[in-house]
Amino acid sequence: MTLRRILPAVLACCAVLTACTSHSADGTSGGAPPASTAATGTPSATASEPAGGDTAGPSEPTGTGTAAASPAAPAPERCRTSDLRASLGPDHPGAGQENFALVLTNRSPRTCSLYGFPGVAFVDGAGDAVTPDPERATDQPQQRVTLAPGDDAWSALSYSDPAITGVTTVTPQALLVTPPDETTSLSVPWTGGKVSNTGKASVPRVSPLRPGSGA
Repeated sequence: MTLRRILPAVLACCAVLTACTSHSADGTSGGAPPASTAATGTPSATASEPAGGDTAGPSEPTGTGTAAASPAAPAPERCRTSDLRASLGPDHPGAGQENFALVLTNRSPRTCSLYGFPGVAFVDGAGDAVTPDPERATDQPQQRVTLAPGDDAWSALSYSDPAITGVTTVTPQALLVTPPDETTSLSVPWTGGKVSNTGKASVPRVSPLRPGSGA
């Protein structure tokens, strides 16, 4: 056999041998292994589960929390002039002072409240003021007074005896009493005698309203 005929045959045999060695021993081709022969290591867990296989739910309250505090009850509406009756208590003089209790009584069927000072004016029979306005005792604390039907609130009306201070005087016919935050007044007969009309001495003074009748 000549060399020209032998060389093609040798090259053909090498090609066959190369093709055979490209397959694995189990007959599969090379490259990525099939899924059945992939590594079998334990996969990383993506979420932990509690024992028993139950999934964790939202935490439940333990029953030891405190209830929200109830809002404070609102104060009763203020007393209107039409809810009230005004009266003047007896004089309780002492140390040269005249001391009266100016009383407001809840005559309505509802509970209401008062806060602050009453307006007070000494007037004649025509309703005209005959003295300067009484001063307010702003050095005394104010408080809200709740009046159930029939309850009283009072303000102390005090002044120095005009006979001691020697001021000129007038005898009023009545007191006009205006409840706090109201514009309509109640008329009360004045039985206390002479009152200073100068505004210089013996000037009457009223206190903030407080519970009770001042008796």
